[in-house]
Amino acid sequence: MTDDAKISLTGMTIDRLQEVAAECGMPRFAARQMADWLYVKRIADVDDMTNLSKKARETLSRRYCVGRAAPKASARSVDGTVKYLFDGKGGRDVEAVYIPDRDRATLCVSSQAGCRMGCKFCMTGRQGFHGNLTAGDIINQVLSIPESESLTNIVFMGMGEPMDNLDAVLDAITVLTSPWGLAWSPKRITVSTIGKITELKRLLDEAKVHVAISVHAPSAPLRESLMPVEKAYPLKSVLELLKHYDFSHQRRLSVEYIMWGGLNDTLRHAQSLARLLKGLDCRVNLIRFHAIPDSDLHTSDDSTMTAFRDRLNELGITATIRTSRGEDIAAACGMLAGKSKNDS
Repeated sequence: MTDDAKISLTGMTIDRLQEVAAECGMPRFAARQMADWLYVKRIADVDDMTNLSKKARETLSRRYCVGRAAPKASARSVDGTVKYLFDGKGGRDVEAVYIPDRDRATLCVSSQAGCRMGCKFCMTGRQGFHGNLTAGDIINQVLSIPESESLTNIVFMGMGEPMDNLDAVLDAITVLTSPWGLAWSPKRITVSTIGKITELKRLLDEAKVHVAISVHAPSAPLRESLMPVEKAYPLKSVLELLKHYDFSHQRRLSVEYIMWGGLNDTLRHAQSLARLLKGLDCRVNLIRFHAIPDSDLHTSDDSTMTAFRDRLNELGITATIRTSRGEDIAAACGMLAGKSKNDS
């Protein structure tokens, strides 16, 4: 059996590795040995798991492989940001973005090839939905970039809607945060979502990661014109759910707000947004819109964004303007499109 036909061990939780150990006639503790090889020593081949017997490795290799794959291509921005291309699903490859910033090194990972959400301002959504990534596909993005060992933060803000592939995202978070895995603090991980309510509640209950909510408009009609999901998952319902959770200590809540000239960037919009967020312990990230082809949307100018930020702060809502990174290589917010297998 070729490696392409085998099952990837990368991305498996300790429970799943215990099932694999039992299936292959290995003792239960072999699961932790495999996890150590996969996530701590980061080996590339089952035969490198030298504290497993030769017979165990041979049995394991019949059906399973490590499943790591290096990026297929990369592009480097003038600001140091690097975009990596990985195998995806359904004929559409996916991208991950490495963002160095002084003492931080953040990786923006994808959770799907394409996206079902159809947001008007996002290149990923324009590609349609091609398939869910596995936990192994997600963890491979983390382990297989050259800067892997220096990463300080992970953000699930790449291609796809994480709540639309929650099982794989939760398994990836488990691998990232468990002592048998990468042993990261959940405080180093942020998951961004449009707010699928049932799935968001499950994330909040089962993981301690930071959460970022895509808001982008202070009124339902305006949000629905930009994000069709407003109809199925009204922002007011999402915010009502969030008010039942504590974001004042270990876990942070961020509100993502892309700004468009003449559409959602007046001081009146700022006041409406402040009213909407009243009672929530959150920080607003104001994001510059990055132009995409065939879009009639335009970014707000710097002075308008600054006035909007200052007005929110005056109204008691902590707000900052996010620095734009990687725009010259189409790696900035909303610009990830992956690559079709048919692209030349």
